[in-house]
Amino acid sequence: MKETIYTIPVNDAYDSDCECPLCLLRKKSEDNEIEYYLGPSLMEPDTRIITNKTGFCPDHMAKLNKKVTNRLGLALVIHTHLLDYDKDITDDLTDAAPAKAGLIKGRSNDYKNTLRSLADRIDARTATCPVCEKMNKTIDRYNEVIMHMFSHDDAFKQKFIKAGHCLPHTASLLRTAAAKLSQNDAADFVNALSESNKAQFSELEKDVEWFTLKFDYRNKDKPWGNSKNAIQRAMRFLSTDTGEFNEG
Repeated sequence: MKETIYTIPVNDAYDSDCECPLCLLRKKSEDNEIEYYLGPSLMEPDTRIITNKTGFCPDHMAKLNKKVTNRLGLALVIHTHLLDYDKDITDDLTDAAPAKAGLIKGRSNDYKNTLRSLADRIDARTATCPVCEKMNKTIDRYNEVIMHMFSHDDAFKQKFIKAGHCLPHTASLLRTAAAKLSQNDAADFVNALSESNKAQFSELEKDVEWFTLKFDYRNKDKPWGNSKNAIQRAMRFLSTDTGEFNEG
């Protein structure tokens, strides 16, 4: 199968020595988006309309904060986001305070819906993040490329059979397979995914158990095997590789 701009990153990820190629693709996408929102794009009106409205999720705000290449740019984005948030929320928050019940006007539950509605609006704004949205769209595209390559590229199919995948990306692959693959291709695809999944569970369960058993004094001098980083590997398998689950 001839390589294209879409297949090259997928092939590179599956050629690498990693626990989940999709986690690697996700990390590269995330790094690109972080650089994008701290680069020249932050002065583009269309980009600022988005960041003014959405801001960033806590995880990506932390990653933006760790980048020291453009502190002024980050401050500009945060400032105009604060202004937009203030304009949208502050007056409504003031108005949401219910009148106190008195002798003339009794108790009412109407204020509860007002408070819930305002809370939902704040939650909705806090939950949105352009980095997350672009990353998710990128991974969706990569999933579709993986489906196509699995069905049409025998060399890639063998790479996929040997690869592992974290559980969240296993779920995303299953959803894409349901949407994009024929029944026969889905049978081959899910069988391959299932075999690697079984192997990952088996290895991690064994290694994490041995990690716990090493705390028994009777096993003190026995070799660790592959168990020293079993906790971090299990975390990456269960939750994707966020960068927080490294051995360091």
